[in-house]
Amino acid sequence: MPGNSFGRRFVVTTFGESHGPALGVVIDGVPPGLVLDLDAMRAELARRRPGQSTLGTARKEGDEPEVQSGLFEGRTLGTPLCITFRNDDTKSADYDNLRDTYRPSHADYTYDARFGLRDHRGGGRSSARETVGRVAAGAVARQVLAAEGIEVLAWVSRVANEAGRDVDPETITRAQVDAHAVRCPDAEAAGRMEAAIRAARAEGDTVGGVIHGVARGLPPGLGSPVFDKIEADLARAMLSIPAAKGFESGSGYAGTYLRGSAHNDPFVPGERGPVTTTNHSGGVQGGITNGMPVTWTVAFKPVATIFHEQDTVNRAGQAVKLRPRGRHDPCVLPRAVAIVEAMACLVLVDHWLERLR
Repeated sequence: MPGNSFGRRFVVTTFGESHGPALGVVIDGVPPGLVLDLDAMRAELARRRPGQSTLGTARKEGDEPEVQSGLFEGRTLGTPLCITFRNDDTKSADYDNLRDTYRPSHADYTYDARFGLRDHRGGGRSSARETVGRVAAGAVARQVLAAEGIEVLAWVSRVANEAGRDVDPETITRAQVDAHAVRCPDAEAAGRMEAAIRAARAEGDTVGGVIHGVARGLPPGLGSPVFDKIEADLARAMLSIPAAKGFESGSGYAGTYLRGSAHNDPFVPGERGPVTTTNHSGGVQGGITNGMPVTWTVAFKPVATIFHEQDTVNRAGQAVKLRPRGRHDPCVLPRAVAIVEAMACLVLVDHWLERLR
């Protein structure tokens, strides 16, 4: 099936379905000799894992990475690195009523339209469960980038109508992000966001929001003009995440309210070359990094599964009523932070390896 691979130099292919025996990822292009820190990978996976807090789905998966190839005595071989994850807590019977029924705003109908059949259990391939392989691959990419002093971080900035205060993308830390289960570094706002998520869950409903991201330590000169711009690849990566509906680079839409005289980023001399006094460009100009932090935002829609009766149709085209069952997140944002970071790492390591070519 096309569309399962991402990247040019660091090529990631994920496989598996939500309720199949296992999921996984094959990574081709990992530099040889990397001492792979599987504990660091487990830490990344734990941030995405279902059942990590009472704010998300009750599904319990250990997400223990099983390395099948590409690793010998703790070092990568430069050959394809294959990592698998077993599905241990599937309750497929919860989805029996969806075998021939299309859930509103899910991929049920579109998968049938594209392939003529689908795995209805938990959404099959369209489930966010697929992203476990992305986070594992992102953890490998992060280790390659970390050796070059490059850091990637994301955080929840808004849930529904509850927004946190602006934070400095140059100084925010992982500890600040992970201090609260919502993964918002503003403690007071995190409490309000948690209340909004719990209120939606209590009413059988869901909420969306926004995640901010930053990459620090990038040298100037990463990226290519025209079609392979850094922000273009970031946009493609972020919008491939389940439930992602919007992407902004740098100042994004807010920049449209400014005049050029206010939006331009003046250059001044720096210790290692030119720096800018502001960063409306988000660290990218002409599709190429300028040495400043690369910043972006991703908008996530409310989860499509709500526990209300809804109108829909079945495969025969007949109107039916649907009330979903099963275990679902009332808000994807706390778990999506790890996925946003992973996808950013995949984009940046791809461009880093391209630069070394």
